[in-house]
This record gives sequence, C-alpha cells and structure tokens, in this order.
Amino acid sequence: MVLLEFSMSPLGKSESVGKYVARSLDIIDKSGVSYRLNPMGTVLEGDWEQVFSVVQTCYERMKKDCNRISCTIKVDYRKGHSGRLQSKMASIEKTLKRRVKR
Repeated sequence: MVLLEFSMSPLGKSESVGKYVARSLDIIDKSGVSYRLNPMGTVLEGDWEQVFSVVQTCYERMKKDCNRISCTIKVDYRKGHSGRLQSKMASIEKTLKRRVKR
C-alpha cells in the first residue's frame, strides 16, 4: 500500500487558493480513496494506481482554468500494510504514551 501526500495549487491566480483546494478535495472525497486533509496538503492511502489516478484527476481539473500549477508529491510504499493513516499516528502515540494534537 502507498501513502501519498500531495499539495497542488495554481500560481498567479490570487493569494487565496481555497476554491481550488475545495475542488480537489471534492474529487478526492468522491474517489473513495482513504485520505486525511492537513493544513499543507492531503495524504491519500491506496494502491499505486489508485492514488496517482486521484492526483491526475485533480491536475486535469485544475489545468482547465489555470495556466500554471505547482504540485509537490511525497510517496511512502510499504508492502503488505494497510490502514497506515491511523496506525502511524497510533504508533507515535504509543511511544509517547499520550495522544497528540490532530
């Protein structure tokens, strides 16, 4: 399974990119892929093809009305492990012996 964190935003539109992020989040939510939104991006969990397909769909939608797009992608593949969106946090909390801010 893959954890993929990405951030995608248009350049040269305005300081606020909330409407573009919201459109991408709508695509992500409708994809059925597990995800977590954070202030700097979104983490997807699924197989390689699934998560990259979601990023591709977000890109295709954004390029319809954006001439320049910035995207960062970070990928963590671990064979045979799923549910890592929750288990990675649980592991840290177990080590700390306390809950962390979410």
